Amino acid sequence: MKRILPVIVVSQFLCTSLWFAGNAIMGDIARQLHLEPGYLAHLTSAVQLGFIAGTLIFAVLSLSDRFSPSRVFFVCAVIAGLINLAVSIDGITAPELLLFRFLTGFFLAGIYPVGMKIASDYYQQGLGKSLGFLVGALVLGTAFPHLLKSMAALPWKYVVFSTSLLSVLGGTAMFLLVPDGPYRKPGQQLKLGAFLDGFRDRKFRSVAFGYFGHMWELYAFWTFVPVILTAYKNHFPEADFNIPFLSFLIIASGSVSCVLGGLISQHLGAKRTASSALFLSCACCIVSPLLLFNHSATVLIVFLFIWSMAVIADSPLFSTLVAQNAPAETKGTSLTIVNCIGFSVTIVSIQLINALRDEQNMRYIYILLAIGPVLGLIALLRNKEAKPVIAKG
Repeated sequence: MKRILPVIVVSQFLCTSLWFAGNAIMGDIARQLHLEPGYLAHLTSAVQLGFIAGTLIFAVLSLSDRFSPSRVFFVCAVIAGLINLAVSIDGITAPELLLFRFLTGFFLAGIYPVGMKIASDYYQQGLGKSLGFLVGALVLGTAFPHLLKSMAALPWKYVVFSTSLLSVLGGTAMFLLVPDGPYRKPGQQLKLGAFLDGFRDRKFRSVAFGYFGHMWELYAFWTFVPVILTAYKNHFPEADFNIPFLSFLIIASGSVSCVLGGLISQHLGAKRTASSALFLSCACCIVSPLLLFNHSATVLIVFLFIWSMAVIADSPLFSTLVAQNAPAETKGTSLTIVNCIGFSVTIVSIQLINALRDEQNMRYIYILLAIGPVLGLIALLRNKEAKPVIAKG
């Protein structure tokens, strides 16, 4: 039992390295295909759209509730890794690139939410702490391609090869070492409307809408971290930092706050801890115009680290609240559909920032990310009776 959580965490880390693999090497691909810099947002959105389509289908078919979640995780990890390899094909076109990233996102739907489902099948007590480690692994997996890219001697195609191999290894480890959990309550038959069951409960709706507000900000921030650093370096040419490596460090720092948030939730409760983190990240959005183009690069970097830690700290806690307030028979389906809607929200915020951002407003544009946290906090505060999960043990 003691080895289960480490295996889940490591498998999640290895498989989610596929998520931002395309972003880390976008500069190289853009030069090869003669694409505009703004194509980065479209590439990110392709993965998100694939993930949305995948989670919707997985939720409607209740796959992680009707079948062994470890087997679902394994199959999706292998397929996603193989599809990711297609990005390295010589002569690939821009539409083909978008298609392959879409398909990679589609099968990530069988990795991220299913991994949380597996953890919830093992840990009813201490779920907040367990998901803190799990989402921390997602953050590291998301940031990892930036680290690979920062190694100047490493050709960009090796980033693709490495992340594909990691995904297959992660899926295999989950399949071989993590059997179905003791608290799993499998769905016995297909019920196409099961994914809506949770939303009939007021407490479930409250935490789900809090999560949606959090997602408005999260992936847009991650997407534009290297863009912010590049803009700063263009504005202050004397700034001397490695953008891919610094992007990795900034995004990866969120893994620490995920773990800390899970530990703090044992004492304050998941809802209160999530609300505090959401408020802090909202404050970062609002003050961003004052700090993004500060003359001191140190001030900028420290601020981005604080923002990065705040923006993700509430994610495992919202997943905890969703899992605790979902119907037992459709827990996996509920987690999946909430992910589906949450990632749909990310498409809107990423594309909005990308469409409106220009040389004149690049200092102020990220204040729009505060919209999500504000609405999320309103949803949480309007339902003060939402179940405050105290994660003991």
